Amino acid sequence: MVLWRDRGWGVLALGLLALLLAPTTTASVAAAPAGDGSVRLTGELQQWHTVVLDLAGPFAHETDSAPNPFTDYRLTVIFAHAESGLSMAVPGFFAADGNAAHTSATCGTVWRTLFVPRATGTWTYEVQFHAGSGVAIDDTATATPLPPFHGASGSFEVTPSTATGRDLRAHGLLEYVGHRYLRFAGSGQFFLKAGADAPETLLAYADFDNTVAGKPDAVPLKTWAPHVRDWRDGDPVWQDGKGKGLIGAINYLSGKGCNAFSFLTYNAGGDGDNVWPFVERNDKLHYDCSKLDQWGIVFDHGTRQGMYLHFKLQETENDDDRRGKRKRVPESLDGGDLGPERRLYLRELIARFGHNLALNWNLGEENSQSTAQQQAMLDCIASLDPYDHLRVIHTFPEQQDQVYRPLLGDQSRLTGVSLQNSSLETTHAQTVKWVTASAEAGTPWVVAFDESGSAAHAQCPDLGYRGFDGHDRRGEYAHTQHDVRKQTLWGTLMGGGAGNEYYFGYQFEENDLVCEDWRSRDQSWDYCRIALAFFHDNAIPFWEMQPADSLAVVQAGDPQTLCLAKQGEVYVVATHAIGDRPQGPLLDLREAHGRFEVWWFDPQAGGDLQRGQQAWVAGGGVASLGLPPADNAAADDWVILIRRTAR
Repeated sequence: MVLWRDRGWGVLALGLLALLLAPTTTASVAAAPAGDGSVRLTGELQQWHTVVLDLAGPFAHETDSAPNPFTDYRLTVIFAHAESGLSMAVPGFFAADGNAAHTSATCGTVWRTLFVPRATGTWTYEVQFHAGSGVAIDDTATATPLPPFHGASGSFEVTPSTATGRDLRAHGLLEYVGHRYLRFAGSGQFFLKAGADAPETLLAYADFDNTVAGKPDAVPLKTWAPHVRDWRDGDPVWQDGKGKGLIGAINYLSGKGCNAFSFLTYNAGGDGDNVWPFVERNDKLHYDCSKLDQWGIVFDHGTRQGMYLHFKLQETENDDDRRGKRKRVPESLDGGDLGPERRLYLRELIARFGHNLALNWNLGEENSQSTAQQQAMLDCIASLDPYDHLRVIHTFPEQQDQVYRPLLGDQSRLTGVSLQNSSLETTHAQTVKWVTASAEAGTPWVVAFDESGSAAHAQCPDLGYRGFDGHDRRGEYAHTQHDVRKQTLWGTLMGGGAGNEYYFGYQFEENDLVCEDWRSRDQSWDYCRIALAFFHDNAIPFWEMQPADSLAVVQAGDPQTLCLAKQGEVYVVATHAIGDRPQGPLLDLREAHGRFEVWWFDPQAGGDLQRGQQAWVAGGGVASLGLPPADNAAADDWVILIRRTAR
C-alpha cells in the first residue's frame, strides 16, 4: 500500500530552500533541489508489519560535511494510537534515493523512518525534523525546526496481521517483561532460542557494497556459496541476483528449526577486520546507505523466517580496554566513551534495524569497557530504542563477576547476559549462577549461553564432516556434538537459561571467522530443534519452573543429573549413563503430593514422549523413575517429564 501526503510550497520557496541547504561534499556531486516535504507511506499496513515512512527532505550526499546528514539533521516521527493511548518516538535516517540497496546511490532526498504498529486501528504521525550542528548526537545542541519537513502529519489505518507460521509478524514484538524469558507481545508465548553464534564475520559478505577484507589472506570475504542452493524463488535479492548465499543460509538455519543467529556490526581492528557500517573504515561520522540497506534486507528476511537477531556492537579489540590491558586504539569509538561517534553509531543502528521484532543489543564481544562506559551505552540505547529490545553484555569467562555484578539490579539498564566459559562442563552451573543472582538483585536477567567451550574447542563439526573424528587440526582430542548436546544445550535449558547460540572455535573446519557452511553442524541444529520442541509441544511451563538440581537424588557413581521444577506440579530431569543405575534416576518428591505420570524423551532422536519401566510415581517420598523404554534402552542420554495428574 502507498499513501502520499503533499505539502505545496511553491517553486520560489523551494528554490531558495535548496540554495540554503546546498551541501558541502567531498564527492563531486552537484547539489540538487530539496524535496517538497511530502510523505510517502509504504508497506503492509498491518499489526507487527513494518510501515515505511519516506519524507522528501533536504538533498544530501552521504559524505557531506557541512551539513553532515547524519549528525546535523535529526528526524524523529511521533506515532500515536488514540484508542490505546500509545505514543512512540521513532528515530529516522538519511536513505539517499530510497532504493540504495539496488542502485548503490550515495545521495538523494529520501529520509526514512521504519515503524512497527503494535495495535490495529487508526495511527497518526507527526514529523519532527530539526537542523543544527551535532543535533542528532547532542541533546544540548541548538535544534532549529526545518520547514516544510518539520510538522508534516497524517494518519493511516492498521489491520490485523496476515502472517502465519514461523514468520515473527504472526507473533508480535519479542519483549523483556521483567522475567528471565522474553515473551511475544502478540501470541503471549515465552521464547527459547537456539542457533548460531558463528561466524562472527557473518556480514563480511562479498555481495554487500563497499565491503573489503582487512586481512584477505587469513579472513577473506564470504560468498556463502554452500547455501546458494537454499535460496528459494521469491526470496529477496539485490542488484541482479546478489545475496542468494546469505539469504539461503538463513533459510537453511530456519528450516532446521533454529531461531537465532549473531553477527558483529563493527570489527575494524579485530580478528576479522572486515565489517563496518561507515563509508570508509576510519570515517565514523558518515554511513554507507546502500550497504546498510542491504544488511536490512537480510535482517528483514530473518524476521520473516522466525529468526532472533543478535547484534554484537563491537569487538573486544576495538571497544577500548579501560581495565589496564591495552592502550587506546584508533578503531575504538570515542576511546570507549559515549561521545559523538558512539552516539551516532547507536542511533543509526537503532533507526535502521530496531524495527525487527526479535533482537538484542549486545554491548560487545568480550566487552572490557569500564562499568561507567557500559552504563552510559545502556542508557543511550534505552533512550533511543522505541521498542525497548533486550540489552545484554558479553565478557571473558574469568571476568564475569568483575563485569556483571556492578550491573545487577537497579545499578544499570542491563536486562540480560550473553555468557561465555572455558569448558562445556561449567555451562549449567554458570547459567544457574546468573539466573539466581539477577533474580535476587530484583531484575531477572535473560541468561543465554552463546560461547560454551574453550576458545579453540567450542561447537565442533558433526562427526564425519570432512573427516572430523573428535580431534582438532592439531590432532588434539576435543569433544563431539553429543557432548555439546548434553553439556551446553541441555545444561543451559535445565539451568533456567533462555537458550544457546553455538560458537565454532578456531581449531575446527568452518571455524568462527571463516565459516560459510552451517551444514558443518547439521546434527547439532537437529538437537536444537528437538530440545525446543520438547518444551513447546508438550506444553511445559518452563517460565514458571526453577533450577532444582538438589531434587535429583545423587547416587553412587551418578553422573550429572539436572532438574528443572515447578515443585508439586511438573518436573523435568535430564540425565545420562542410566545403565549404571539399576533403579534408574531418583527424584525427591517428599514435599509433593498426589500421583505423577512419568514420560521419557530422547533428546537425540526426538519424537513423541515414551513410557518407560515406571508409568507413574507417588508424591511424599523419594521416587525411583525406573528405566527407560526397553526398545531404546541403549540411548546415552534421556530427558524425563514427571507431571502431576488429576487422578
